[in-house]
Amino acid sequence: MDWGTDLWDQGDVIDKHTQAGLDLVERYIKFVKERTELEQNYAKQLRSLSKKYAKKGSKDDQDCRFSNHAALQEILNELNDYAGQRELIAESMMTNICVDLIKFLQDLKQDRKAHLSDAKRAQQNLESSFKQLESTKRRFAKEWTEAEKATQQAEKTENDTNATKIDVDKAKQHAHTRTHTAEECRNDYAAQLQKYNKEQNYYYYTEIPQIFNKLQDLDERRIRRLADGYCQFSDLEKKVQPIISKCLDGISAAGAKVDAKQDSVVFVEQHKSGFERPSDVDFEDYTQGIKAASSDSSLNLPKFRSKLWPISRKHKPPPAEDFSHLPPEQRKKKLQAKIDDVFKKLHMEQETSEALEKMKGVYEQNPNLGDPSTLEPKIAETVQNMGYLRGEIAKYETWLSEAVGGDECANAINNNNHHHTPNTVVTSEKHQNIYTEFDDEFDEFSQCTALYSFEGNSEGTISVTDGELLTVMEEDKGDGWMRVLRANGEEGFIPSSYVKLSS
Repeated sequence: MDWGTDLWDQGDVIDKHTQAGLDLVERYIKFVKERTELEQNYAKQLRSLSKKYAKKGSKDDQDCRFSNHAALQEILNELNDYAGQRELIAESMMTNICVDLIKFLQDLKQDRKAHLSDAKRAQQNLESSFKQLESTKRRFAKEWTEAEKATQQAEKTENDTNATKIDVDKAKQHAHTRTHTAEECRNDYAAQLQKYNKEQNYYYYTEIPQIFNKLQDLDERRIRRLADGYCQFSDLEKKVQPIISKCLDGISAAGAKVDAKQDSVVFVEQHKSGFERPSDVDFEDYTQGIKAASSDSSLNLPKFRSKLWPISRKHKPPPAEDFSHLPPEQRKKKLQAKIDDVFKKLHMEQETSEALEKMKGVYEQNPNLGDPSTLEPKIAETVQNMGYLRGEIAKYETWLSEAVGGDECANAINNNNHHHTPNTVVTSEKHQNIYTEFDDEFDEFSQCTALYSFEGNSEGTISVTDGELLTVMEEDKGDGWMRVLRANGEEGFIPSSYVKLSS
């Protein structure tokens, strides 16, 4: 069944039906747009929520040593990744559904307008032909009536005995002329009728069916494309479901990692003072005579013991640099942490110094690349920084020796030096070799591996494949996207949750 055959006389109905179809496409586009706005707002609110409750500051970092605190932080990170997937859904819907359907709808409107214009023009041509037919028909009727009157008048004149021969001839001539004109009109009418019937047949059996069938094809294409849009509404979200499930699994895993016993152990290790409990108070026998009161006769509680419920609002003195204001165990931990931190800084300064020496060697071998003397101030500054940091290490190790005491301290310091020295000391042999080789990797970027394939359809994004090794050029700044470099030199943004950073 087709419109041209079965709906040949329903032009107005076809017009309204096709317009209703276009209106439906516009409604769906508006619906998807509002859905994308909801997704974007939802993702924005999720990011704000995770940022609001994220840990900030040194005190919060210290709390993250407890599994229940760290689990909440992991949940917030997973929630931030989940928000990124909602944003990806919104972007995909806008690109793959709204933008494509808007262009498709514009094409349909133009085609529909052209087909309806052709149908209207064909109808106007048929109506014009019918008017010409009516005009020739009326002229034929008029002329035939006049011819009959003229013939009757000629017969009347011929039968009139008073009429002269001239009058009779004149009447016959007039009747003949009218009859001839009527015959011509009759022939014109017959020809116009034949022409109109031919045009009418072409209009109803060829022209209009073709136009209506084109409109039918247009409407069916609209329906098929709209059906694809309906499916995309679901399929686009299904594509990110594995990642969303992974985020939710991460939240569950974070909750499962909470260990109450371990948190108690961490809390004890973090706050135990190391002092011995107070000894028993001696009995003072006043029956042997009252002794003179002295400052030592009072109950001596440990000086380190603080009030259980401090309510004083007095200004506390600033903490000592050697952490002597802390209990022994806490002081040792703080000093050891400080030494480790300074060692890390020293290691970074030594790496910087090594890189500068390499660059200087390259400049000396290739003066066109740069002036080696411009690096001297920076090298001198780095050497000065390393000297200062070594002094800091010695200072904190001395304090640690006091806190630990005796041979125990010597062993701890020797172990510490043995742990850090291989990674921090730069040998002279290494300095000799830096002038013969050029290493262009002065700024090392971290690596990451793509967990999923990603199609970068929007501006600024790139496509990556599952398992591809990438270089991180710009880390995630809280918006769920990071800039990476592919092996082929292509650079752009991808979702942060699609990759795993290399350790």
